[in-house]
Amino acid sequence: MNLEPIEPEKAVELYLAERETQYADATVRSHRSRLGHLVRWCEENDIDNLNHLTGRRLHEYRIWRRNEGDLSVASEKTQMDTVRVFTRWLASIDGVPPELHQKVQSPSVSAEQNTRHVMLESEDAEAMLDHLEKYEYASRRHVTLSLLWHTMMRRGGARSLDVEDYQREEQCLSVVSRPETGTRIKNGKNGERLIALSDRMCVLLDDWIQNKRPDVTDEHGREPLLATAQGRVSKATIARACYRYTQPCRYDEPCPHDRDPETCDAVQHGHASKCPSSVSPHAIRRGSITYSLNQDVPETAVGDRANVSQEVLDQHYDRRTDREKMELRRQYLDDL
Repeated sequence: MNLEPIEPEKAVELYLAERETQYADATVRSHRSRLGHLVRWCEENDIDNLNHLTGRRLHEYRIWRRNEGDLSVASEKTQMDTVRVFTRWLASIDGVPPELHQKVQSPSVSAEQNTRHVMLESEDAEAMLDHLEKYEYASRRHVTLSLLWHTMMRRGGARSLDVEDYQREEQCLSVVSRPETGTRIKNGKNGERLIALSDRMCVLLDDWIQNKRPDVTDEHGREPLLATAQGRVSKATIARACYRYTQPCRYDEPCPHDRDPETCDAVQHGHASKCPSSVSPHAIRRGSITYSLNQDVPETAVGDRANVSQEVLDQHYDRRTDREKMELRRQYLDDL
């Protein structure tokens, strides 16, 4: 067949430009990051025309990426699955042979390998939020971390909130996808929902909005609930708050890794993620979901609140042990 020459970097940009109309911003960024490694590999191997890709060359890339990135099996699968999708699209514009995507090999991953177990334990969450309430009450960090734990919300959902989405009288938040003004949420329209709030959470939001929140709008004229002096808070800022305030030494707990806080690299600005105990926003979400399940909140209620299906809830978020599940079922024995 007649292939049209195309450079790796140009091909990736064309691919991403199309995907921007179909996927959430975070998904597009993930694809950009993964395919950036392929572009780098092509440069190192003097491949300036993707017409020359073959099944063998892509297998060489897979091995290079696995070793260069020290990837887990699950991460390797994610990387190569994206390459497969990319090469299938590339064939549609005559950049590679139409059957090339079938030759992209990806490892098989068991359910156990594909599940991450890192989460914020409820005791650590309580210590973190107590510290913030005492020393940084109604600060942006206090409100952000309280929201993530209380609502089980993804950081993209928290970032998307506007002041008007907080309904004080009804004590709830409206989570709305607004891609046309820069805040597409996970699952789009299917991710939209109302989230009930506790009295305590409402008081905190009231104090934040009335006393601490910067009086700003974003570039679209919206009033972000989580705001900095520059406008809507970024996802990176949310992540930094999570990593920083889940370090035990931040809330006066002893270091579980026998490190000296005076000399530990992880306490330096911008390096909190280096702490073995610090966790990401997603780990806070996972910990909150597991805590709710341990409090015997019905799985359907947890799934609806967190916007997650039963299957995904069971596989990726429910970190209860078999014994914990048994003890929760024990209360129903009298009815049998």
